Amino acid sequence: MEEPTEAEAPVEPAAPEAPPAPDAETMAQALRIAEAVIFAADRPVSPQTLGTVLPEGISATMVCAALAEAYQGRGVVLTEIGGGYAFRTAADLAPRLTKVVESPRRLPRAAMEALAIIAYHQPCTRGDVEEIRGATLAQTTLESLLELGLVAPRGRREVPGRPTLWGTTPKFLEQFSLKSLADLPRKEELVTGDAPPLPGLNAPIIAEEAGAPAPEAEAESESESTPETAEEAHER
Repeated sequence: MEEPTEAEAPVEPAAPEAPPAPDAETMAQALRIAEAVIFAADRPVSPQTLGTVLPEGISATMVCAALAEAYQGRGVVLTEIGGGYAFRTAADLAPRLTKVVESPRRLPRAAMEALAIIAYHQPCTRGDVEEIRGATLAQTTLESLLELGLVAPRGRREVPGRPTLWGTTPKFLEQFSLKSLADLPRKEELVTGDAPPLPGLNAPIIAEEAGAPAPEAEAESESESTPETAEEAHER
């Protein structure tokens, strides 16, 4: 009679081998390509887009990490914005740049307030913005944010009148140098003043297309709000 044997331990599958590290020449070429593509692009370049032009077997994320390290401490740095990569001037040089670089017109206060409310409460309606802000939101203000590509429709709320829901766009993340909406300062930090400054908070808002005019100085005020049309009332 055969004696029982100990149960054999299951054989674990071998871990996949890591891809070989690229040689110095290939990596240097990849860095040059990434640098050129990101510099020439008019918006943040996603890793997927960058990967289509890099040498085979080279990770876009790895290349961007190496490129960001190479630019550390320089006047221009590589930053991750809205799921992509872009070059930006170093934040600590902003006070000096404003002395010599002419800034286009910035958004008026009413538009900035509306944009902040949409960013933190999206998707929300125009009526929601007015209720939180405590003042009427002129149609021209909402249209200026739409023309600049900072907000976009996000469907309609299923209530009588079906008002449009608004949310921010990738252009908003790019303007304020945010990786995602999760990088917005928390509301508690804004109240206590502990929030870190947003890199793009004081940056000029530039129209995405030449035909989209920058908004004029704040045309609306609490006492001089334009009369609401029937269409606007229905929209709210």
